[in-house]
Amino acid sequence: MLRVCALRAACCEFACASGGAAHQTELGLVPSSHSSTLSRMGCNWNRVVLGRSAVPSSALGIGSSFGIQSPDLEYAFERGINYFYWGSVRRPGFGRAVRGLARHHRDRMVIVVQSYTRVGSLMRCSLLSGLRKLGADYADFLLLGWWNELPPDRILDAARALQEQGLARHLMISCHHRPSFQVYAELPDIDAVMVRYNAAHPGAEEEVFPHLGEDPPGVVAYTATRWSDLVNPSLTPEGLATPRASDCYRFVLSNSSVNCCITGPKNRAELDEAMCALDRGPMDPDELSWMRLVGAGVKKHARPHSGSMSLVDRLTGIHSP
Repeated sequence: MLRVCALRAACCEFACASGGAAHQTELGLVPSSHSSTLSRMGCNWNRVVLGRSAVPSSALGIGSSFGIQSPDLEYAFERGINYFYWGSVRRPGFGRAVRGLARHHRDRMVIVVQSYTRVGSLMRCSLLSGLRKLGADYADFLLLGWWNELPPDRILDAARALQEQGLARHLMISCHHRPSFQVYAELPDIDAVMVRYNAAHPGAEEEVFPHLGEDPPGVVAYTATRWSDLVNPSLTPEGLATPRASDCYRFVLSNSSVNCCITGPKNRAELDEAMCALDRGPMDPDELSWMRLVGAGVKKHARPHSGSMSLVDRLTGIHSP
C-alpha cells in the first residue's frame, strides 16, 4: 500500500509541477471563467456550495495569518480560489491583495471576516475595520470566533443587526467543543460552521458531521496539517511515508461532509502545494487508511497545541500585527 501511495504521489507531483492555470484550462479542468459546476463537496476545482447559505466557493480557502500576499493571491484567484479568510492574524499584505482583487472581482469572491468580540456593541466596529482593510462593502460571512457555548443574545442580536444593515450576508461560527455544533446547526441564523478536522484529529467524523441535520450549514475545516505536524518527518511513525501538505488537504476534502478547507501558505511554493490537492483529487481507501495511521502516530507523539487570544481581541476582535 505504501509503495502504491508513494508512486501515486510522485506522479501527481509531476502533474502539479507541469500544471498551472493555462494547462488546466487546456485540459478542460478549470474553465477560464471558473467552473460553474456546483456540489456540496469536492476535492477538485469545481465550485462547492457552502451548505444552506448557497454561496458558491472554491474547495480551498486562503487565510490571512501566515504571510501570503500579492502577487500570489492574484495568482491563486486566477487558478480558481475565491475564498479569502480575514482571520485571527491579519497581515497587511493579505489585505492589500484582497483589496486589489475586490476592486474588479468582488462579485466572484467569498470574503469571510472574523470577530472574536464578546461585547455586542463593538461588533460593528470590528467588522467595519476588516471591511475597510479589504476594500469591501460587505462580508459574505461574519465569523463569530471561538464560541464553545451558545453566544449570548447580545452577540447574536448584534450579528443579526449587521446582516440587516447589509454589512454581512451570512453568519458563521467556530468552536472547539464539538457537541456544540449540533446546537449551532439548529439555529436558522447560522449558515456555516468552522470545524477543526485533520488526520490526527478526526473526531468530527463522529461528534459533528452526523449531527448537522438534513439541511446542514456549510462546513469549513481548518488545521488540515495540524500546524505542520502531519508533514513533519520526525513525527511520522516508523515505516510510513510522510504526507505532503496536499495529502492533508486531500484527506479533509475527501470527507463528503466538508465543503471547504482553509490553507495558510506563507509563499508561492506553499500555495502551489496546497492547490495541488485540487489537481490530485480525493483520496482512495488505501490513501485514507495511510493518513489515519500517520495521524494517530502524530497525535500520540506531537506536543499539544492550544490557541490563544488576547483580552483586547476578545473585546474588539480587530487585532492586526
